[in-house]
Formats: sequence, structure tokens, C-alpha cells
Amino acid sequence: MNSALQFKNSPYTPFMHETKVNLGNGIELHVEVGGQPEHPTILLIMGLGAQLLFWPDFFCKTLIDHGYRVVRYDNRDIGLSSKIRHQGPRLNTIKLMGRFALGLENQGAPYNLHDMADDAALLIERMGLENVFVLGASMGGMIAQILAAKNPDKVSKLGLVFTSNNQPLLPPPFPKQLFSLIGRPESNDEEGIINHSLKVFNIIGSPGYINQLETMQTARKLYQRSYYPAGVLQQFLAILCTGSLLHLDKQIQQPTLVVHGSRDRLLPPSHGKAVAKAITGAKFELIDGMGHDIPPHFIPHLSGLFAHHFKS
Repeated sequence: MNSALQFKNSPYTPFMHETKVNLGNGIELHVEVGGQPEHPTILLIMGLGAQLLFWPDFFCKTLIDHGYRVVRYDNRDIGLSSKIRHQGPRLNTIKLMGRFALGLENQGAPYNLHDMADDAALLIERMGLENVFVLGASMGGMIAQILAAKNPDKVSKLGLVFTSNNQPLLPPPFPKQLFSLIGRPESNDEEGIINHSLKVFNIIGSPGYINQLETMQTARKLYQRSYYPAGVLQQFLAILCTGSLLHLDKQIQQPTLVVHGSRDRLLPPSHGKAVAKAITGAKFELIDGMGHDIPPHFIPHLSGLFAHHFKS
């Protein structure tokens, strides 16, 4: 671990410490670390518009208890990391989505997932981490696939949860789920935005496993920590302008575990299966009843699967 980094206690999670890491490419990432320095490191990469707190504390703590050190961070354009001010032309999202579904190339986003994977590679370097296990969720899983394919020296094993490789003609997200994620809140005050978040959590989450009070508290905490809707749109454009990762999956040599929820309607399970099929020797696990989220009910099973995968 780079000893020059200055850590202080996380204001959110008692067992995590936070710091800022300057990547040297104009981007500064906000990072939290937990666990013993001598333990093997799992780098957690979160999804579209999701701050590092979307990795539940209980999930991080369970991995730490399994004997790992955990690093979670805000991707560029979200949370407390650098924001990308873009002055370019406005892109037609619907047109891009149509081309994307057919596997056609899109251009024009301020950055794409390759740039975000470069951020992760630079973060590993700047923090002085070696032989990292990488676990990516949703868009973070897409970033993790690129990272593992392009940096075999930095990533020793790969874990992916509810993600996709965006190969052409996969079943699209259910419209209700997709538009909840990229839709606008009814009002822009704190309550309007928290209600919107609550609606999103309920629409994409695991049916029957969502605690409304906890979800509301989380939504408020996330809003008060950072609210930057422009970043969410720019990350969505980054996905659309990256396209299929199928050719990269074929380059991945690291042992890979792909986990998906049977009730995921944002990225149906066939997306995870396509990833596992494309990566040589990858294992696929379907978790019955889980949606596009990590509710407490599934955490012991989920963290156990990944802890075992990274140890074996």
C-alpha cells in the first residue's frame, strides 16, 4: 500500500478509512479502504450512477471477516470523485440505444468504459496494490472485464455480479427498469429526489426483500453526500459508446466467477450467462430471487461465493 496516502476515518462506516487518490490523468478518485493491510485486496467497482456506498457495509464487512482487505471507490463523475464537464454536442440517447442493441458503434461521449477501466488500473498503481482481486457490479462489471483483459498483470482473479458484455441482440432491459434508472425525479428538491431513488430501488431491486425504511435512509444519505445527475447520464453514454465487450472477454485468462439474480429485470440473467460463456473457464451462479441489488438477505451467500472464489 502506498504509504504516502493520507487516510482518515470514513464519516459513513466505522470500519472504513477514506482518502483521495490523484490518478495523474486529471482525475481524482474518492476511495474507502477497510480490513488488515496484509490481507489480499478486493477492489470493488460499482455500477451506473452508483456511489461507493452502494456496496453495502454488511457486504464489505463480511468480505473483511473472510480475511480480505476491501477497497471501494466512487467512479469518475459520481460521488466525491472528479466531475467531467463536457461542452460537446448533445447526443440523441434513443438513437444511440438502438444502435447499441444492434452492436453498431457509437461515438461522441465525453469518455467511455475504457477510460473508466484506465482509472481503475491507475488507482491500483497509485495505491501500490499487487495481485488484486476485482469484483465489479453492473456497469462496474463491464469496467472490470476491460480492466482484466487489458491488465492481466494487475488483476489476479475476477468476480462479476449482475453485469453484461453488451454483445449484440441480448434481451434488452425491461423498459420500466431502464427508464426508472435514467428517468428524472418529479421535483428537484431533496424529498422529490429521495422519493425518486426509493422508486428506482423498488423497481430494480429484489422483489420482497426491500426494507423501505432502510432504503429511504440510504437514499437520503446518498443524496446528502453527492447529487450529480449529469454524471449519471454521462456514464450511461459511456456504456453506449463502448459497445460489445465480447472480443475482450475472449482475452480474459483470469479465473472468473459470474453471479446473477434470477429476478433481475434491468439486466436479465441471459446477460450474465453470455459473459460466463465468453470467458474461458468462467463459472456461472444464478441466485434465486435476487434482483439488480444486494439486499441483506443475500449477502451471506453472495459474499461467501466470492470469498471462496478468490481463495480457491
